[in-house]
Amino acid sequence: MVVHMDRAFFFDVVRHGLFKGELTQPQVVGITAILDAWEERFADADRRWLAYILATAYHETAYTMQPVRETLAESDVRAVEILETAFAAGRLSWVKTPYWRPDEDGCSWLGRGLVQLTHKRNYEAMSVLTGIDLVANPDRAMEMDAAVTILIEGMLQGSFTGHRLADHLNATTVDWVNARRIVNGTDRAEKLAAYAMVFDAAIRPDAARGMLARLKAWGAHVIARLRSGVRRVR
Repeated sequence: MVVHMDRAFFFDVVRHGLFKGELTQPQVVGITAILDAWEERFADADRRWLAYILATAYHETAYTMQPVRETLAESDVRAVEILETAFAAGRLSWVKTPYWRPDEDGCSWLGRGLVQLTHKRNYEAMSVLTGIDLVANPDRAMEMDAAVTILIEGMLQGSFTGHRLADHLNATTVDWVNARRIVNGTDRAEKLAAYAMVFDAAIRPDAARGMLARLKAWGAHVIARLRSGVRRVR
């Protein structure tokens, strides 16, 4: 089904439902870049996929909607320091091999972009997908055009974990929670589901106002509850 986007409606819903009533210019720019790319290349695809893509970017960028380096550090050196400190303190218990440590060439394969791209093998795969040599220059994964392509195409094709958007959101299945497996197992899966449902309602200008109001209230409650817990290292 073709998505006919009412962007005024969309931004009004997400502004109040996810951004505490105010959007910064960088947030608008980032969201617009994703919407523009989607409408140009995938306008006839399932709108729920776009909702989950937006939710993923919202979470993975710490709500900035801008391509970022893991931990939000300004440099690889600082990001590595933050990650090493957290790892030594036992706050990254799920990490078995510290992927951020520089290799023999001095490159760090820490997370970058709108979806946190990690490990050299993924930079190699995304180099093929984007046509940009991300192995020679990993920071190019934080260029907006490249970051949007990696985010959208990676989630559509199952490039990150083997799970695709179509596996969890299709004609017979609407599984917002397990859609998290597309990027990162079940980490923060319930939180991502709440975000995605708000984005989904925002994409549909014909959504019933009563249903939308209930969804926004429920989503705000879940998000507030989850945000009060332990947040990942930034």
